[in-house]
Amino acid sequence: MLSKVVIPVAGLGTRVLPASKAVPKEMLTVVDKPVIQHVVEEAIAAGFTEIILVTRSGKQAIEDHFDHHYELEAELSRKGKTALLESIRDILPPGVEVISVRQPKALGLGHAVLCAAPVVGDDDFAVMLPDMLIDNAGQQRDMSSMAAAWKASGLGQIMVEGVPEDQVQRYGIVDCAGVSVNPGQSADIRGMVEKPDVASAPSNLAIVGRYILPARIMTLLKDTQPGAGDEIQLTDALQTLLSESGLQAYSMAGKLFDCGNKAGLLQANVAFGLQHPETADALRAYIDTL
Repeated sequence: MLSKVVIPVAGLGTRVLPASKAVPKEMLTVVDKPVIQHVVEEAIAAGFTEIILVTRSGKQAIEDHFDHHYELEAELSRKGKTALLESIRDILPPGVEVISVRQPKALGLGHAVLCAAPVVGDDDFAVMLPDMLIDNAGQQRDMSSMAAAWKASGLGQIMVEGVPEDQVQRYGIVDCAGVSVNPGQSADIRGMVEKPDVASAPSNLAIVGRYILPARIMTLLKDTQPGAGDEIQLTDALQTLLSESGLQAYSMAGKLFDCGNKAGLLQANVAFGLQHPETADALRAYIDTL
């Protein structure tokens, strides 16, 4: 059973400065919830019950958000504001816990994942990047479908999205040997290339920040030497894993928003705002005036 998910939240959020100078980028809101809550809800919906935050100093607000706020709860209760009370008291359902571990230095995504090794232990686990938000309105959540693909195949899964060919140099790209991967389906990965130029890219399938990985990856990360940017890269360990046991690319069906940059955060607010019962009508009416 998959129960553990690692969410690295130790980044500085430089792409959304100055908003992230004093507020963690993961606490910036999409409509009425911080981005990190949307991601944790996605994990919970896929069946994960142990949320492992890899954090650092200055990020206490994230942990506080998932804790109880007794004074606020008491005040809302006294005033009879039941809906608001439930919205803050029921952020984590029974049986779900948030665990924090520290990343003392920013040494790359691979290092951040490795920091969670004492909590992950010998279990397979997921990795979810906190600034990537997926809109699966009206369909099954991609993270749930990818967990089902992991269970059916026994192979690690990497979520991908087709991107315009002239943008492949911005992403890690997977090579599926020319196989077309329909949304909601998986295909075997032959290789991975980090930010290839357009001419040499093996496909347009970009890695989008969702992984389900075997416990073996932790051992491989311990032996992975610093790579690009003098950081321990998760992609390097995945290349080694690929030579041992194979991996699959899961093609997402939803819409991805990169909330780690200003445009993506604004786009996510529009998309989710148009789905929220309290904001949809007013937002749509405003958009019609533009």
